[in-house]
Amino acid sequence: MARELKIRDLTLRDGQQSAFATRLNQNQVERVLPYYKDAAFYAMEVWGGAVPDSVMRFLGENPWYRLESIKKAVGDVSYLTALSRGRNLFGYAPYGDDVIEGFSRNAIESGLGIMRIFDALNDVDNVKSTIKYIKKYGGIADCAVCYTVDPKYPKLSFFDKLRGKKNPAPVFTDDYFVGKAKQLAELGADMITIKDMSGLIPPKRVYNLIKAIKANVSIPVDFHTHCTPGYGLASVVAAIAAGVDIVDTNIWNFAGGPAAPALELVYIFCGKMDVKLGVNMEAVAKINAELLGIRKELEAFDAVKKFPNPFNPLTDTLPAEIEAQFDRAVKAAYAVDEETLVDACHKIEAYFGFPEPNELVQKAEIPGGMYTNMVAQLKGLKSEHLLEPAMKLIPSVRLDAGLPPLVTPTSQIVGSQAVSCAIALEKGKDKYATTSTQFVNLVKGEYGHTPVEIDPEFRLKIAGTREAIPYDTSKNQRQPNPVLENAGGVKLAENEKEELLLELFPAVAKEYLTKVKTEKWAATKPAEEAPKAEEKKAEEAKPAEKVSGKVVAAPLPGKVVELCVKVGDTVKAGQKVAVLEAMKMENDIPSEHSGVVKQILVAEGDTLQEGQAILVVEDVKVEAPKAPAAAVAGKKVSAPLPGKVLEICVKEGDTVKAGQKVAVLEAMKMENDIPSDYSGVVRQVLVAEGETLQEGQAMFVVE
Repeated sequence: MARELKIRDLTLRDGQQSAFATRLNQNQVERVLPYYKDAAFYAMEVWGGAVPDSVMRFLGENPWYRLESIKKAVGDVSYLTALSRGRNLFGYAPYGDDVIEGFSRNAIESGLGIMRIFDALNDVDNVKSTIKYIKKYGGIADCAVCYTVDPKYPKLSFFDKLRGKKNPAPVFTDDYFVGKAKQLAELGADMITIKDMSGLIPPKRVYNLIKAIKANVSIPVDFHTHCTPGYGLASVVAAIAAGVDIVDTNIWNFAGGPAAPALELVYIFCGKMDVKLGVNMEAVAKINAELLGIRKELEAFDAVKKFPNPFNPLTDTLPAEIEAQFDRAVKAAYAVDEETLVDACHKIEAYFGFPEPNELVQKAEIPGGMYTNMVAQLKGLKSEHLLEPAMKLIPSVRLDAGLPPLVTPTSQIVGSQAVSCAIALEKGKDKYATTSTQFVNLVKGEYGHTPVEIDPEFRLKIAGTREAIPYDTSKNQRQPNPVLENAGGVKLAENEKEELLLELFPAVAKEYLTKVKTEKWAATKPAEEAPKAEEKKAEEAKPAEKVSGKVVAAPLPGKVVELCVKVGDTVKAGQKVAVLEAMKMENDIPSEHSGVVKQILVAEGDTLQEGQAILVVEDVKVEAPKAPAAAVAGKKVSAPLPGKVLEICVKEGDTVKAGQKVAVLEAMKMENDIPSDYSGVVRQVLVAEGETLQEGQAMFVVE
């Protein structure tokens, strides 16, 4: 009798987030929902991740309504799934149990059936509260173990080995992942997901890992991966051969590349492996036909811009040579012949026109977004030559910090710190001369327990304490909920769901709720005010005047998350002018020129190609900072890298010690503590908070 494989469809959440910058609007979602009810997936991932933020930020829509409308259309046919970061929910700040409980209750009341819960450190303590409250209110707790690999440590020389030097023993073994699965099961997990966020797990590894986990826990096991490095489809086939209970897939036109493998290919494989899918593929074909039109509508946000060739496994016949590759792959999967399995799957995907593997990510064994983030940071610092040294520093930086898994946000923290270390070493300074606040907090213990213990002496050096100090959520304060006088005197958040949006997304929810309330109030105003609004819109819509100047271009393809300047602003070379999201990482984009911003050529939310113009800067003489009235003798403390002064921590007359923090500088999307190089008395403070500095610019004089 054929065993059954359950399918979790990711199309409406992870699929659109990975490939289309989470831009599916409510109308587009509603066009496919009738067919989803007929498709009868085991589960549909439709919420969480970036969805609640993006539907407010970019679409002006209500996240709660998104979830509730899908539940209304699909009913109880499929479980609705969301993704959350444990005690951090949808962000990076830890929340107290009151917020986690309120959020869990409201999510389940709105239609959520399964909450997939993960933690960036695989720290089970960080997921306890969410498990507790999801189960308390009748939901299913799907607990994810984040897959990661050990660093590629430098090869030891003959003489190092002779001296008895050894690289650290592997940490992320099958036993490590099995141990995490067992811990989560003991906490009440209803299922375990192997969450391979970067697509780094090869077929042989996932085959053995699923066998091992299923031998040690009695709850269902799900496998989640992506196709970026080229393992995705092959690893899913290996997982099916190993007996996995559930796999995550996307529907054809939203599959492949940065997203998960295509359901239609998995359907063919299951037919050859005597595995039953409880999915109505005729309904899936109808969804896919609608997705084709939707994808064309999302062209501006398409990260791949490569459509797979049209295909319906129910009606189309495979060529003999491709049929042979499916058979070859199945045979290799059961034989655990990884090389043959990967080769066959690559040939299948190439035939259907799916994106080619990113070999760079595969060889580096770090997330693609982490790599592109480091490249963008070094370009912005005009230090591209430090890419290789920074890459080589990742293993030691990661080990010093307790070997965190490389997943957002820890991948960004480690990558940015490796860049800072490379810059410091090039200048002959201590490796950790500059540390970001996020790195300090990671080492301090605020993110949770790291996979390996951090050396107490290193923690003392970086965070000022030998003992780990966890984040204290009892100090959290609720976001303000003011009365909106311009909206008829209503509160910004009028119910618990809106209050939760304000807690989880303070800036985005404030803007969204204010707009909703003021527009609702404006709708009750006299009609004669409408023409004024139309005139204002027409004025705003006028094309910008053409100007000459130097162009600041996107150093890599991505989505504009934030524009940090406006027309008329004076900028300095190296100053951050925009934030670009690429491969799930946020990259600061600096101006390469000093001058006045004469034209902004993009808008927040736009998806850009590499080299696409962002803004135009016209050359003008930028006045240097005014010299102090009377220069004094002493040693200068200078900015180790370009950035913006967030905080001045000392004042003139203060006595400082060498290594003492004297300022905080924002650079590379991280807050970096700037230490004094000298002991003495601060005689002059040469910069102000909010000022943008060049690398090497003097900040203080210490006598």
